[in-house]
Amino acid sequence: MEAFVPRLTELAHGGGCGCKLAPSVLQTLLAGQPTMLPFMQLLVGSETADDAAVWQIDDKTCVIATTDFFMPAVDDPREFGRIAATNAISDVYAMGGRPIMALAIVGMPVDKLAPQTIAKILEGGASVCADAGIPVAGGHSIDSVEPIYGLAVIGLCHPDELRRNGGARAGDALILTKGLGVGIYSAALKKQALSLAGYDEMIASTTLLNRIGAELARDPDVHALTDVTGFGILGHGLEMARASGVTLSIALSRLPFLLEAEALARDGFVTGASRRNWESYGAEVSLPEDVSDWRRALLTDPQTSGGLLVACAPDRADAIAGTICDAGYPFARVIGHAEAGTPGITVTG
Repeated sequence: MEAFVPRLTELAHGGGCGCKLAPSVLQTLLAGQPTMLPFMQLLVGSETADDAAVWQIDDKTCVIATTDFFMPAVDDPREFGRIAATNAISDVYAMGGRPIMALAIVGMPVDKLAPQTIAKILEGGASVCADAGIPVAGGHSIDSVEPIYGLAVIGLCHPDELRRNGGARAGDALILTKGLGVGIYSAALKKQALSLAGYDEMIASTTLLNRIGAELARDPDVHALTDVTGFGILGHGLEMARASGVTLSIALSRLPFLLEAEALARDGFVTGASRRNWESYGAEVSLPEDVSDWRRALLTDPQTSGGLLVACAPDRADAIAGTICDAGYPFARVIGHAEAGTPGITVTG
């Protein structure tokens, strides 16, 4: 008799960036933590919910440090490793840096998963690091109840090329570099309702490195960057709005979605994280009166290894979006603009 081999997603209560704590819970946990301001070489800490910490060594070099890990959003172990590694490295690119090294973070239920399966997860992560041109230089592993994998990543950038989520200016155009709907695809996959084409599209999106961030940071007309992950386009857009002191206006009709995302959302394939996201920040978002619940779910959908949200000079927006498309991000497009006002988000039709 063959031994029972569980699906990876069956071993986890959540998957991908949908595992993140709700934004409101995270804010509560961080509210009482000591300030980092006395460390003057620490350019970026936790104050503005940015993508990574940044320490300035001298007038030419900043060190970027980040960590990201989660439970499987797919059942293929190698693809799980690839997705998790791509997602972790993204934080360095979102700060305008280039990664130089990674450390693996591994927690596995060793009584339920064969060593060969765990090895494939690690191989998948290492393959993405190789694509990014960095080594997996070490790491740490534990025996855990649920499968967990990710990376701690170190990167470098010139201080002039550091990009934060707090640099958006009134009048800036907003560009999104990847299609939305990964969480919806993950929900459909768990219920075995995602088509093969949809699965392939999901893997292609979540394993596409956001290396364009390092290129964008060299352009002085690019003022702010952040990656869109577990809090959805509204949640990470709201972090940019708060940090920048502006209102973001996002056109629903301009948002790029993965090809099956709208149909699946209409059919009810929505994650619990999407609902938690809305409960956390919905009071700071203005939606058109006729927006249905399933369309709202698209806006709060947690993106595992999502794209970059870019704020740039409006007269360069179309050219910058075109450059991003040409670099291998076919969903990239202008989705709105920043304007003076109370920090928040207004969604138009």
